[in-house]
Parts: sequence; structure tokens; C-alpha cells
Amino acid sequence: MAELSDLYFLREISQKDVSVINGWRNDRTIVSSLGAPFRYIDVSIDERWVDNYYSNRSSMVRLSICDTKTDVAVGVVYLLNIDWVARNCEFAIMIGDVNHQGRGIGEYATRLAVQHAFNDLNLHRVYLTLLEENTRAFKLYAKVGFKKEGLLRHAVFKNGQYLNLIQMSLISGEICVE
Repeated sequence: MAELSDLYFLREISQKDVSVINGWRNDRTIVSSLGAPFRYIDVSIDERWVDNYYSNRSSMVRLSICDTKTDVAVGVVYLLNIDWVARNCEFAIMIGDVNHQGRGIGEYATRLAVQHAFNDLNLHRVYLTLLEENTRAFKLYAKVGFKKEGLLRHAVFKNGQYLNLIQMSLISGEICVE
């Protein structure tokens, strides 16, 4: 069986990813497992979103998780709100292509992104929030080495109800090697 590094790679998001990402962001099933509420997003909004990213790259890293054969994005992974003084950032990931979910790509991309944060950007702490009900994501983050820090009660409103978020973080040197 091929290694994930032979099948997938990370690269900075580009305008060619916009239509694919926009499709995921307009898919209720995909958005349902994320902390953000569902909203309809026109592709022109996402085009401006990517342009805005390129204007503000000093405080974030937005990467596409791509299939090596096609160079098409199957997901995204982000390091956001980089604080260069406290040396921390927020982590986010989405495997948008359902045909590539459940294959270990999320763990692979998470490991690459946090290694980039620690080894290349010299950050010290990576933090994230996830829906309390998203046990699959919780297990992935724990496997990589993220530790639960707390519970944010009724922190998001989705599908007509308030939901809890779990706060987790990973400190440089704590990443679990597989």
C-alpha cells in the first residue's frame, strides 16, 4: 500500500481551489461537523476571501491538501491568528472530499501542519476548538498529542440549538510520534 506522502501533499491555497472549497462550504453535511454555522456562500465571496488571505499572510497559513496525481484539493488545513509574541496559533482542518475521508488524511495533514508550525514558524503552542459531539476528530487530535483544556458551554449555535465546544492545545515537543 502506498504511503500517504506518496498520495497527498500540502500547498498554499490558490484561486484554482476556490470553486472546490466553495462547494464544501455550501454542503450542509460537511459543515455540520465543523464549529462554524452553515451559511450560503457565493463563489465570488470565496474569491475575495482568498485574495484577502494573500494580503494578510503574516498572521495565517492556509494550505490545500492535494491529491498528488491531480493537484486537486481534497481538504484544507489552516494555521490562523498567529501571535508572533506569544508564539501560538489556531488550527483548523476540513477534509471536504467525502471520497477521501476516513483514509488517515486528516491525521497526516494535521501532523504536517503542526510540524510546520513548530519547526518552520518557531511557534510554541497550537490550539483548536471542536464540537463536543465530534468524537472522531477528538480521537484524531488526541492521537497526535493535543490535550483537552476545557469545555466552552453553549459556544456555537447550529441547526437550531446551542452546542458545546472542546478546547484543545498542543505544545511544541508534545507531538506523539506514530
